[in-house]
Amino acid sequence: MTGTPPADRYRNQLLTLIAFVLAVAALRASYSVTMPILFAGVIVAALWPLKLWLDRWLPSWLSYILTILALLAVLGGFAASVYLSLGQVVSVVGAQWPKFEGLYASMAERASRWGVPINGVADRARVIGFIQMMASSVYSVATYTGFIGLLVILGLPEVPRMQSKMKEELDGSTRGELRATAVKISEQVRRYFGTTLATSVLTGVASALWALVTGLDLALVWGLLNFLLNFIPVIGNIIGIIPPVLYAFVQFGGWGMPLLVFAGFAALQIAISNFVYPILQGRQLALSPLAIIIAMTFWSWVWGIAGALIAVPLTATAVIVCRQFDRSRWIAKLLSA
Repeated sequence: MTGTPPADRYRNQLLTLIAFVLAVAALRASYSVTMPILFAGVIVAALWPLKLWLDRWLPSWLSYILTILALLAVLGGFAASVYLSLGQVVSVVGAQWPKFEGLYASMAERASRWGVPINGVADRARVIGFIQMMASSVYSVATYTGFIGLLVILGLPEVPRMQSKMKEELDGSTRGELRATAVKISEQVRRYFGTTLATSVLTGVASALWALVTGLDLALVWGLLNFLLNFIPVIGNIIGIIPPVLYAFVQFGGWGMPLLVFAGFAALQIAISNFVYPILQGRQLALSPLAIIIAMTFWSWVWGIAGALIAVPLTATAVIVCRQFDRSRWIAKLLSA
């Protein structure tokens, strides 16, 4: 009698399911450690080609420093953009505050007619509390960002060392397979982030220009918002349309201009997401749209916003690894486009 007995097969499947559940629970419980490590690994994979390119003309230590400086310049530009956007929001909201109060009063009156009474003071207090909570979370974000940055700085020099250790400790065939898998994962991560960064910049610039064309205030804010949300596939593209359209109702009133603003933002998101992005990405990252949504839902549940940002490269990595083994190849086929 050949093959695995049914009892053993069912037992192995049950043990696999238990191991998966325990691994997910461990990832959630170890968020403060595992999330920064994996996030830093993704960034190192994205930065490594720049380091190799600089190594052609510069000493290794100098190319390392310039790579880190390039990363700091990107982060500094992002921080400056956020600071300018917040300043614009504060000034414009202060100038438009009477309109906000009038719109809020109108909504409260309509809600009371429908039998949903709204306590304006209590709800306004909740809004203030939410803003304070968001402000207090800035410290946590800064802490995790600093930790991830430290891991990236320390992790870049470890890449060639790890390659040397692999050559010393592993035999030829195992080393070749492991290296090919690592190279493929790194290429997928770089391709994903490179394409996403290009389309995010295009989305942000196009959104800001459309806001300027329509006369919508806070053009820089809407551009930066859509630039950031474009890093969250599918869901981010939808969310990026809502705030500028709602603000258009406050600024312009009526339905004409808000509908025009909505049409423009929706056309931009559809064109970039469905035409530009697939052309740039090609079929190298062959994840099905349903797999992307499921991956984002899963990693968002595990690690929150950080999980949503790296859900696609993590899932693409899992697909590449699953393809290397016969028993898990069906998972790769299930997730692929």
